[in-house]
Amino acid sequence: MTILSFDWAFVVEKLIMIAIIVFASLGIALYTTFGERKVAAILQDRPGPSRAGPFGLLQPLADGLKLIMKEEIIPTHANKWLFILGPGLAMTASLMSCAVIPWGTPIHVFGRTVELQIADINIGILYVFAVVSMGVYGIMIGGWASNNKFSLMSALRAASQAISYELAMGLALIALLMTTGSLSLKTIVEQQVTGHWWNIVYQPLGFFIFFVCAMAECNRTPFDLPEAENELNFGYHQEYSSMKLGFYLFAEYINMIMSSAIMASMYFGGYDLPFFDETTVAPNIAAMIGVGTLLIKIVLFIFLFMWIRWTIPRFRYDQLMNLGWKTMIPLALFNMLLTGALILAKL
Repeated sequence: MTILSFDWAFVVEKLIMIAIIVFASLGIALYTTFGERKVAAILQDRPGPSRAGPFGLLQPLADGLKLIMKEEIIPTHANKWLFILGPGLAMTASLMSCAVIPWGTPIHVFGRTVELQIADINIGILYVFAVVSMGVYGIMIGGWASNNKFSLMSALRAASQAISYELAMGLALIALLMTTGSLSLKTIVEQQVTGHWWNIVYQPLGFFIFFVCAMAECNRTPFDLPEAENELNFGYHQEYSSMKLGFYLFAEYINMIMSSAIMASMYFGGYDLPFFDETTVAPNIAAMIGVGTLLIKIVLFIFLFMWIRWTIPRFRYDQLMNLGWKTMIPLALFNMLLTGALILAKL
């Protein structure tokens, strides 16, 4: 292909989509912190943020401005370059996972058909696994580069926790692969749209395992042992300040958003709206309805994450590891064998 025949419009289209999704993710993550504080306030019978702006809606902007204006501190004995690389890697990995999520049906703009997905690759779920694994390196590098024993212990906890629960998550996905026959998120969503049932009907146990493992991968309570301040004096980002600390905090919330989007796509039909016939409206309107449907499902999952955080106390570390190795992995193996038996029975 010569440079004259290169489809520059396609490149511009994808760059615009990347910018929209990245900035939208950052904006949603910013206000997810506000939502978390409001949900905690409701569950604890207190007002929550209410001073900055109407209903406290400017509180996330005030918090972001505070992080930006704080002094950048790098400990004297820290490895400077790795200390900077850690939060950057965690943030980059969390944003990269959005590349394979199908946000809706195609739209028509300026005579072009635009897919509302950055990249449709046939191993989309494996890509997500690879990117999520990179995020653990961000935590490990940051904890080690800080030259602080508590940060290092926290980073080791995060790594062992991620490895333990990724195994059960992978086994749960094998059962889903056996049901759908594809690793492409777009194909999985389209099967649920054109079929009669969402995958949650066929894989309820697989979804439960995946959801529990997603909480562990996102370091959300009750799985936030890497940040156990009563044991580790703040965790792997103890030595961080300003926006380097902000990157770690944003990465956690973006991981939660992307985990919600992936669970909604794999088990709850993605952008599919039940009892809605998209042929009755214009394609662009149907696509926007699909995007709104997926966003509502994501918000519901985020609320569930928050509800669990402010309801269930933190596990001890031995309880966390026992749950991963002695409960989640055997359950995932049982689910995989049961799925295989049911498929063979149908044949």
